[in-house]
Amino acid sequence: MLFNSIEFMVFLPMVIAAYFVLPFRYRWVLLLAASYYFYMQWRPEYIILIIVSTVIDYVAAIQLDKTEVNWKRKAYLGLSLLVNLGLLFSFKYYNFFSESVNSVLVSSGNKPMLTASSLLLPVGISFYTFQTLSYTIDIYLRRRKPERHLGIFALYVSFFPQLVAGPIERSDRLIPQFKEKHDFEWERLIYGGQLMVWGLFKKMVVADRLAVIVNQVFNNIGIYRGWPLIIGTVAFAFQIYCDFSGYSDIAIGAAKILGFDLMKNFERPYFSKSIEEFWRRWHISLSTWFRDYVYIPLGGSRVNKSRVLFNLGITFLVSGLWHGANWTFVVWGAFHGGLLVAERILKPLRMWVHEKCEGKWWSFVYDIFRVVKTFSLVCIGWVFFRANSMADALYALNHFWRDLGTNANYKLLEANLGAQGFGVTSIRISVGVLLFLLTIQWFQRRGSFRLQLKESPLPVRWAVWYSVAFLILLFGVTENVEFIYFQF
Repeated sequence: MLFNSIEFMVFLPMVIAAYFVLPFRYRWVLLLAASYYFYMQWRPEYIILIIVSTVIDYVAAIQLDKTEVNWKRKAYLGLSLLVNLGLLFSFKYYNFFSESVNSVLVSSGNKPMLTASSLLLPVGISFYTFQTLSYTIDIYLRRRKPERHLGIFALYVSFFPQLVAGPIERSDRLIPQFKEKHDFEWERLIYGGQLMVWGLFKKMVVADRLAVIVNQVFNNIGIYRGWPLIIGTVAFAFQIYCDFSGYSDIAIGAAKILGFDLMKNFERPYFSKSIEEFWRRWHISLSTWFRDYVYIPLGGSRVNKSRVLFNLGITFLVSGLWHGANWTFVVWGAFHGGLLVAERILKPLRMWVHEKCEGKWWSFVYDIFRVVKTFSLVCIGWVFFRANSMADALYALNHFWRDLGTNANYKLLEANLGAQGFGVTSIRISVGVLLFLLTIQWFQRRGSFRLQLKESPLPVRWAVWYSVAFLILLFGVTENVEFIYFQF
């Protein structure tokens, strides 16, 4: 069931109505049943994986809390890690592993040994696996007490708004909220509804329209050079942002209506002035997860400088692999790790330049330069993320600057898009809605646009939200296009 589907538009109001009608003590049952039903709309049998993960982590956590024997505690933690990471490996990484091993064997003159698996990747497995792992690790480190109510814990693992693509919540934030009684509030309904409308706008009007351009370029990359490659890469940068942040907005909005607060997942990442800042603003729940459960356990920033740089590199290699079982994702993670290492090394120089510019008339120009530089570097990384293969990614990077003085390649792209019914008018509409989005985000630098709008006269508020809804109806892609991060 997709957030941008008619089914969900029927499902959510029914859940909301039933939730507030039911007595408080039965509400967790409704939410758990709704969450399992929601997930089973993809492949019903894969609900077994969530149940297995839930039961194993529930039992392991209680045993971790009971025993003081070190080897037993490590054994229970190992059981949780083995089951969760084992499921993740079997469904997501086995074919990548087998193909890599067979490739090495063939290149050395031997026969391939491993056969490919026909298992389909369960939607959202990386998200709920990391959510349960953080819980078990926190219990092992005695950061919190285990949840004794199996139903509440199962709901924490499977809560439908954020089940398949996050935000990746922590148990100390979300579980206590399931034990609080939430009364219906119009303010939450309005706020949550506005977030959902904004998320649908980003998904249906921006991301899904840009997807036509992106798919045309990256699925036929060998016929393009110059401007089409640049346009396709920039289009993908905004496609993936609007697709994923749109999902997060809808998830946060739906949970808000029910009375639950999910963590913010994006904070205008393309206005970042450095790669480090970008990762404080992009997929915040995952970035903080890797910080707390990979980077800091490796030593974080408490060790010598060379080890800090090593820790950064390892963390982003793992992050790249989390995103996908392909060498393109590994390179993407390594690329960002390398950029962060370079920023750490060059930090004294950057601080010196910042001091020289601070308070000067050209500081604004310098800030714009830093934003453009960071966005350009992020876009180079997106080439690896989106390319269908390493060969395609390298082709794109090698042909970015070819024939920029001629518009023949752009005309080829325009003709191919036109053949799909995506003509010049559609391109202009895509640019227009993207500029509208960036304008809104520019105003958000002073704080929440919604709160700024709330202080405006009532006709202005209604005009803005009716305009967004009108844009969705007029320009939104009505096909049920899956969210990009479902594949992770």
